[in-house]
Parts: sequence; C-alpha cells; structure tokens
Amino acid sequence: MTDVACNVICIASWNADLVSRVARPMARGETLMAHSFDIQPGGKGSNAAVAAARQGATVGVIARIGDDDFGRMALALWAREGIDTEHAEVAANERSGVAQILVFDDGDNSIAVATGAGAGLGQVNVDKASEAIRACKVVITSNEVPQAATLAAFKIARDANAKTILNPAPAVALPDELIALCDVLTPNESEVRVLAGMSAQASMADASQAILDKGCRAVIVTLGSRGCALWHQGQSPQTLAGWSMQVIDTIGAGDTFTGALAAALARGETLVEAMTCANAAAALSVTGRGAIAAMPTLAQSQNLKKSTLKETA
Repeated sequence: MTDVACNVICIASWNADLVSRVARPMARGETLMAHSFDIQPGGKGSNAAVAAARQGATVGVIARIGDDDFGRMALALWAREGIDTEHAEVAANERSGVAQILVFDDGDNSIAVATGAGAGLGQVNVDKASEAIRACKVVITSNEVPQAATLAAFKIARDANAKTILNPAPAVALPDELIALCDVLTPNESEVRVLAGMSAQASMADASQAILDKGCRAVIVTLGSRGCALWHQGQSPQTLAGWSMQVIDTIGAGDTFTGALAAALARGETLVEAMTCANAAAALSVTGRGAIAAMPTLAQSQNLKKSTLKETA
C-alpha cells in the first residue's frame, strides 16, 4: 500500500508495441520491406498513465498483465515513472497484450491489438481497488479494457465525486449507462460519430450533442494538428487551434491528451484550462518515436503554451 493516495487512477490496458516503419499503408495481400523494427511500451491505458505522471499527477494503475517478459517490461516502466502498481495483477500462464503497429513515412499509423491477459480485467480487479478509486480525483480508461471493468470503476468514481474520463478508442458503440457515467469523452473525429451512432457524413456538432443528450457531461473531440473542440452541457462549443510541429509519428498522441487532461483536472484546473494543457502535451508527443518517448513533462507543456502567448502578444 502506498503512503500517498493517487489522485489519478487509470483502468489500464498494457501492450508491448511491435513497431515496423514502412513507406505507406499496404494493400490487401501486399508485402513491403520495413525501414526498421522496434519493441516499445504501449497500451492506451499505460500510455495515458505515463502521460499523467509526467504532468505531475500521482498515478496508480488497475491492470492485468502476463507473467512474461512483456509483463515485466510494464512493471519496470511503471516503476521508472513513479506509478503505483499495487493493483496490477500478474496473471500466471497468460501472455501480455501486444500491438502490431505500422508507422508510415508521413507519421500516421495503423494498429492491430491482441489484448492478452488484459482481456480478463474485470469486476474483481476493480473491487479490490475500490478504496483507491474512492480516494482519487480522476479515473481514466479507454475501450482497450473490458467494458465491465470500466462500468464498475466509473460507478464507484461517480459515487465518490471523482471525475471520469473515457478515451473511446478503439471505436465501439457504448451502452447509454456508461456514457451517462462519463464526465468527459475524448474521441477523435471518426470515433465521435461511431459513439453517436451516426454516419461519417454527420457533423461533429450533431454527433457531440447526441452524446451529451445521453448524459455525458462533456465531449472533447481531438483533431490532430488542428487542435481540439469542446462540447459541454449547457455551454457554447469552444475550439483550440493546434501547434505546427515536426511530426515523427502520432502513436500515443490521443493517450497523451487524455493523461494530461486528467492530470490538469486533478490539479483543480477548469475543463477549458485542462483542455489547453492536454492540447499542448499532445502536440509535443508527436515529435519523438513511439508512444512515450516524447511525452512531455508539465514544465515542457507550460513552456510551449508560454511561447505561443509571446508570439501572439
């Protein structure tokens, strides 16, 4: 048991990222020679937890990993980043999650995820960590973990007045009960339409409003290099422009946004202030290779915001 309660709890997926760099997306049945290959830490939940920790939050993970080299890789990473692993279960005779990632020359990527031991994360894990959830300020997760675990954790968080943030990736339909327990959803442009049950031609505004109508308190749509947009219950929409960055790859940018948002809310910042911090952190994250190499510290994010203010003064 840690001496200090964590102010951010992440219901965390963990994957070892197997990253190949190729010139472009491949056609069905096509083989391309890769420029390089690397094994890196990943998983949307783990990435968001690292991002939150680097932004100054005290972070704990509720996770399920395999008793293998990739699982030990997760524990080593979390230890280096100061993340509490009291509620990370090591599952005997199970493989850890793996993500096979293709990164293209323009920095974009495609990802296939096998969740491994993470598929067994559920009510039992959440119940064991209920005290930590009740003591925190923000609970974050993604669609890479089973919905039953997310629903159980968000119910505890709501009862304890902790904020809940769900990064709805990969994009799947969510039950209305879960949407109503979300303080903030952070989809990208395609995910917001899937959540709303609308076609790709639907406007972001209509899709976001449909989600709000189901009880979600706020929707922040991440727009890549164009920044992000906020739809908030009872308030006018707000948008933030992105920064012009040299993109190395975009792996983990959305996770960085979610983790930085959680850390800012845990510090007591307003949603708009937190969104500004998350926007800056996500911009910096694309300047390095892999999900966490360029995830910034709070000071680095603040410096980017200050430099922008100076330029516009």
